[in-house]
Amino acid sequence: MSGLRVAISGGGIGGLALAVALRQAGADVRLFERAPSIKEVGAGIQISPNGVRVLHAMGLSEPFSEISSIAQAVSLRDDANGSEVVRLDLQRYGGPVSYRFVHRHDLAMLLHAAALDAGVCVETGAEGVVAHDSALHLADGRIIAADLIIGADGLHSVLRHQLNSKAAPFFTGQVAWRAVVPNSMAHPFEARVHMGPGRHLVSYPLRQGRAVNIVAVQERSDWVAEGWSHRDDPQALRRAFAGADDSVSALLAEVKDVGLWGLFRHPVASVWTNDRIALLGDAAHSTLPFLAQGANMALEDAWILRRCLIELPDIDVALDRYAKLRRPRCERIVRTASGNAQKYHLRRGPVRRAAHTGLKLAGRLAPSIMLRPYDWLYGYDATAIQI
Repeated sequence: MSGLRVAISGGGIGGLALAVALRQAGADVRLFERAPSIKEVGAGIQISPNGVRVLHAMGLSEPFSEISSIAQAVSLRDDANGSEVVRLDLQRYGGPVSYRFVHRHDLAMLLHAAALDAGVCVETGAEGVVAHDSALHLADGRIIAADLIIGADGLHSVLRHQLNSKAAPFFTGQVAWRAVVPNSMAHPFEARVHMGPGRHLVSYPLRQGRAVNIVAVQERSDWVAEGWSHRDDPQALRRAFAGADDSVSALLAEVKDVGLWGLFRHPVASVWTNDRIALLGDAAHSTLPFLAQGANMALEDAWILRRCLIELPDIDVALDRYAKLRRPRCERIVRTASGNAQKYHLRRGPVRRAAHTGLKLAGRLAPSIMLRPYDWLYGYDATAIQI
């Protein structure tokens, strides 16, 4: 790829990862981020083995290990009394590509540093507005000539709309709060999912156990505007989870600052590539947060696109193959994530009791197979699949 000119619009996890991957392979990479600095909003994210494999392939194994923590288990719990319904042992995916927790900002900073070290030209305060005639046009009037233009510009991607007709997202009937609090309760290194009627709360530690990430979801008929930047009163979050067990109440008592957003479903893009433009990450396949795969899909995208460009003889052929490899898998992930909330939000009654009893029995009798249905997800290796 020596000499291949690549312009990337968007400096989130996906855009930064692709910049590193392509520059390491010899491409001339310029990345443009509309924000005034590379500063990922949000809080904690989970990087499962399918994402960790990509970071290792980039040579980032050691620094990533330093900023993240190994996840030991997923504990599904009844939010009324805190009792564990079933425990999913993540050591099934142990070893060098173990399941990990990390703060989104920390991962973005790691990838940003790796991009600069590799020689990527990173510009902030620069927004791509359209791709045309082998060039990325910026909001400030500059025209950046490129052999390949990447739309990694997120949920409201302008390049996605250039390749696809606009499709209005629909409100899922759910809102989510996100917060980070001090780890005053010695939260273990596991993801706890407190399941209740019409609501659930996920918590796990960050930054070597010094903090705890909280994502709390509630079903409701009204909605807030989509996005990450809407603030809410912590008391509203506490009221939404009134009656939850003491551990949840203790966590929520620590919340001083909280974001709220409405959860919307966007269709996976029908067209991923055209005229040497390609979509990546949320621009192609935004997902609900119930499978923790948003960042992982973006990492997979980056490495598969790199491999297609290296292993196939023509850019157009490579882009076509990239889309054909990625779209079916991302559609499956998005569908699976969408279905998880229903399992967490069962109303009290015979259906809920039967479901929880079944999970408890399976966890006791055959704990080793509880995660087997997810091997298709976590066992995926973007560095080894056949191109």
